[in-house]
Amino acid sequence: MDKINRVKSMSIWVFIIPFVAINFCLILITQFHELFPNQENIVHNSLWPYLDGGLSISRAVRPYPSWLIFKPAMFLTSFLLIKYWYCNRDIVLSFNKDYKHPKKLIFFGIGSAIALVIHSIFLGIEFDNDFYKLFRRVIMLVFIIFEITAQAYLVAALYSFKKDLYKFINIKALKLKLILVSILIVVAIIAIPIISWPGNTFKFVKHALEWNYFIGVITFYLLTYFMWKKN
Repeated sequence: MDKINRVKSMSIWVFIIPFVAINFCLILITQFHELFPNQENIVHNSLWPYLDGGLSISRAVRPYPSWLIFKPAMFLTSFLLIKYWYCNRDIVLSFNKDYKHPKKLIFFGIGSAIALVIHSIFLGIEFDNDFYKLFRRVIMLVFIIFEITAQAYLVAALYSFKKDLYKFINIKALKLKLILVSILIVVAIIAIPIISWPGNTFKFVKHALEWNYFIGVITFYLLTYFMWKKN
């Protein structure tokens, strides 16, 4: 099916583009300090934020010139996400015309892509305003909730008719997607009290959690690539 081939090709890029962009920004801000005109933006105290939580993702991608890499990468990722979720809806309906939640799949999938665009647009724009700061946090929270919800709907849909998919998919990869989404949901619930704690309490834990959660979210798309069989 052409839709399956398109989803397979898009999914690998949805993984690669944000992974490369964010980690490239991390390398820039921690290793190439001379590229940053504002030396207050550079980072000296973090070797590997996935473990030490020395800085947040926002801290790595927000300053110039990091945002020159991050913003275009996120815009392209959002565009691919929109196409990805529409293609997946069509695939699900082609196997199960009676599927009850195609609108919800599109709503949460496209909603996550739009939230990512909005977050990227406002990244680096600073206002000393509590409402603006709250707005940015809400947008990021909406992205996470919508993204995980869309992933959960898709995995549930594929599982509902997995017997019809044996010729098309690697069942082990589908099971890994189910495990991954379950872990992301559990971690999100556990992390809410931690990330909502005021001040710098648990700061390093929050940062490390953010980096690793990001890897978990985009790994879903890497598993999509390995799930669908060629032709």
